[in-house]
Amino acid sequence: MNYRIGQIVPSSNVTMEREIPAMFRARMDACAADTFTFHSSRVRMHRVVPEELERMNRDMGRCAVELADARVDVLSTACLVAIMCMGPGYHRRAAQSLRDALGDAPFAPQVMTSAGALVEELKAFGAKKISLMAPYSDALTKRVIDYIETEDIEVQDALNFSIEDNLEVGERDPLQLLEDVRRLNVKGVDTVVLSACVQMPSLAAVQVAQERL
Repeated sequence: MNYRIGQIVPSSNVTMEREIPAMFRARMDACAADTFTFHSSRVRMHRVVPEELERMNRDMGRCAVELADARVDVLSTACLVAIMCMGPGYHRRAAQSLRDALGDAPFAPQVMTSAGALVEELKAFGAKKISLMAPYSDALTKRVIDYIETEDIEVQDALNFSIEDNLEVGERDPLQLLEDVRRLNVKGVDTVVLSACVQMPSLAAVQVAQERL
């Protein structure tokens, strides 16, 4: 079966269109019966600061309608901090806003957010205590921590890199995370979130980090 996956990405994001197709290829190699195609619509964002993130949220409805025109099966936002900076539980309201934007579209995809996906997967893992790494400022990282802890998941430690330029975030070497994680307190945690940002490359580091930790 062929699945069309639609994502609403920041205009400066250069990571999703590399890492998501790579994940799809790995899945298709393992299960030839399923195929996946990736489709994106972009919303303006250059700097990872609250005012630009809030503007992104206001503009996402247009992207949802555009992706629905391609009859995607699933539609998701792809900017975790844009959702989490809006306050606890906002991923639920954001998903509903996208459904509302679709209105009476003849083909309505399933709707989700990257923030909601992280929260729900952590719960599915049974994670009660985590540590994470993120590229954000101290203030935005605090919002991410508060958001996750509101969902009854303790954040034991967080390491952030204070990068506001979103293109600079995407230019980080994913293998640098293997050195960064050495500075993270992971003792006793259930899960380590290697990259709490879809723009900060991590795919190349995940398996090695899993083996080391």
